[in-house]
Amino acid sequence: MNPIKLIFQHPDFWIVVKPSGESFHSEDGEGFFARLSAQFPEQVFYPLHRLDKLTSGILVFATNKQAAAEFGVLFEQHKFEKRYLAVSAAKPNKKQGTVAGGMIPSRRGQWRLTKQLDNFAATQFFSFAESGKRYFWLRPLTGKTHQIRVALKSIGSPILGDERYGGVAADRGYLHAVKIAFEWRGEAFEFVSWPDTGEFFTESSKTQYQDLFLMGQEIWPKFTIPKKSI
Repeated sequence: MNPIKLIFQHPDFWIVVKPSGESFHSEDGEGFFARLSAQFPEQVFYPLHRLDKLTSGILVFATNKQAAAEFGVLFEQHKFEKRYLAVSAAKPNKKQGTVAGGMIPSRRGQWRLTKQLDNFAATQFFSFAESGKRYFWLRPLTGKTHQIRVALKSIGSPILGDERYGGVAADRGYLHAVKIAFEWRGEAFEFVSWPDTGEFFTESSKTQYQDLFLMGQEIWPKFTIPKKSI
């Protein structure tokens, strides 16, 4: 396993990148968090959020208790802007929009959407086609377990490599946390980290993502999370 990629160090938080195929925690004490602590033994880390085993990308860790408490409030208030990349082998039933609903456990460790407000999840997306694949630019408005995976399955485009949700087998799970932005004590921060593995995360798709979405061309539909679900 390669050393963990470190993007940014701040007295109150670090920005790091988790690879695809590695669990955040594992029962035997290994996993990404344990490996991070072992790689930087002089630093204490406070996990603020997680990524699924198949998902790669940006994670934020607080480096002291006070910062962890303050960040916890920001997460609860949905004060973080996150963007994800995904690839599917299947065409969606709509090219862009919002997928929202309650999330409940289903069979074989899956989750599924309902029309209820309990455990409410909302995900917005744009997409484009390239070389026979469908590429997604995603904005989760909530932080529920498997919500992006469930959202894309629900529109007929399960994530490539996500066999649990009906995706075609691939060299990795094609879901990547590419960007995070937030304000910390009056200062704005934004971090971007492109995936460095995956044959379908191509340079040409990266160019399209950059041209379409990283040049200020995002116009997200208005959506309000129902108060009863918060």
